[in-house]
Amino acid sequence: MCPEPQPTTAASEPSRELSFENHRLFEQLLGQHDEHLKAIERSLGVRIAVSGTTLVIAGDPVERELAGRVLTQLYGVVEKGYPVYTSDVDYAVRILSGDRTANLREIFLDTIYISAHKRTITPKSIAQKEYIEAIRNYDIVFGIGPAGTGKTYLAMAMAVAELMKNNFARMILTRPAVEAGEKLGFLPGDLAEKVNPYLRPLYDALHDMVDFDRAQKMLDRGNIEVAPLAFMRGRTLNDSFVILDEAQNTTSEQMKMFLTRLGYGSKAVITGDVTQIDLPAGRVSGLKEAQAILTGIDGIRFCGFTERDVVRHRLVQDIITAYDRFGAKRDEAPWPGSPSTPSPSGRGAG
Repeated sequence: MCPEPQPTTAASEPSRELSFENHRLFEQLLGQHDEHLKAIERSLGVRIAVSGTTLVIAGDPVERELAGRVLTQLYGVVEKGYPVYTSDVDYAVRILSGDRTANLREIFLDTIYISAHKRTITPKSIAQKEYIEAIRNYDIVFGIGPAGTGKTYLAMAMAVAELMKNNFARMILTRPAVEAGEKLGFLPGDLAEKVNPYLRPLYDALHDMVDFDRAQKMLDRGNIEVAPLAFMRGRTLNDSFVILDEAQNTTSEQMKMFLTRLGYGSKAVITGDVTQIDLPAGRVSGLKEAQAILTGIDGIRFCGFTERDVVRHRLVQDIITAYDRFGAKRDEAPWPGSPSTPSPSGRGAG
């Protein structure tokens, strides 16, 4: 008895066929000019041919199976009305490469908020999904990881959504101004004008979610407050959704001060990147210390992110990985003539 022949490409290479029923949804799956298929081909090194509403995937058996899984699950997401973009295809490949049992519907269809620009804000990785679940279920959540992993943006989207539902009376966004003191004194203007540059990323994210006029009204009424961390001292924050950004640049005293401001009916999300600490030499990061002190306390959740969760341009993930690899090599064997070169540092806006 002859074995059943496998589906083949024109080059008689073993392949996998996928057929889809709905032509309109199939076109959405392909993307404009088949850009979604091209993204999968680039990422996984497979070749995908289109015939009617059938896809023929050729290449390495493991990557071929993964490509089929990505396409099948993305089609299921499209069926639910979710608009898939090329970036979503990249995220889907990344998610299923790391965990082939992951369910893209559970991740991509968990709508947090629809922004002022009618853009649906949803998690884009398993870690992001776990992070927003933690924010829903815990009163204090720490989001720690590289810039670009959506730590602050998702927390703000959750806060805005909760504020719109009247679940909290106000939303407070705060950041430490690392150079407060001598350097800040040289800047022109009053105190508010001096610290405004440090708060600008928070305003930018806010205006991406809420149209400018509405955001301004909420700021004027005090429903939304954007302030430097120093302004939190001596206050009790009741019925508030509070976000502390760039927490790696808090001192031990500042972190303790912030955490003890939390009042009844409030929630706090603390975000930061412990690899980008801008404190003066010898000062301990309040975020790193909080990790050591508070881990294991009931009601507090720590969520970690890695370069795999970066949701900016696809090259950002590679850049972070390259810097981490460079740093590890330098720590093992510093380059000749540069034994004391400082670690690459900069402000993260994740």
